[in-house]
Amino acid sequence: MANLTSKELGLIEDNLRQEQLMVQKYSIYANQASDHEVKNMCTKLRDLHQQHTDVLMKHLNDAAQMQ
Repeated sequence: MANLTSKELGLIEDNLRQEQLMVQKYSIYANQASDHEVKNMCTKLRDLHQQHTDVLMKHLNDAAQMQ
C-alpha cells in the first residue's frame, strides 16, 4: 500500500468513527427489537459495519507500519 497523505488518513479515521458508531447503534437496535425479523436485520447490518470497521483498521495499521 502506498504512503497515505495526512488528508487521506484523516478521511479513513473519520470513516472509521462513523462505522464504529453504526456498529454501536445496530447493536442497541438488535438488543431492543422484539420482532425477530427486525432483530436479524439489525444484527446483519451490525456485522456488515463491523466488517467495514475491520477493513479500515487494517488500512490504518498498514499505513502506520509503513511510516
